[in-house]
Amino acid sequence: MTRIGPGRRTSWRSPQAGGRWLFNLNKNQRTTDLDNYWLEILLCLIGEGFDEFSEDVCGAVVQIRTKLDKIAVWTADVRRGEANIKIGKTLKERLNMHPRVIVPFQAHADTQLKQGSTAKARYQV
Repeated sequence: MTRIGPGRRTSWRSPQAGGRWLFNLNKNQRTTDLDNYWLEILLCLIGEGFDEFSEDVCGAVVQIRTKLDKIAVWTADVRRGEANIKIGKTLKERLNMHPRVIVPFQAHADTQLKQGSTAKARYQV
């Protein structure tokens, strides 16, 4: 399922300058966390839960996979470090994630160049 903000294009790669906060969930979290995380992220999107940085958020997607589920929150510009970090911290706080959990931010350009299954994290919270 995907939620794209108004006036945004539907491709996760647009604009190329953008990036994503990526939440990987183990299969066993599907029954405990996935729905709650997705609901909270949607509430942040429609309620402008990122304060002055709400315009920096493009949308979100949830992917149900065999081994690992993923939720990604897309942002418009990887170069806006302060905005991206604030968005990541807000997400982590709203999802009540343990402080030791590391959430990576990946630039879309880096995910296209990745070798293997993971791209380099530009930021992390």
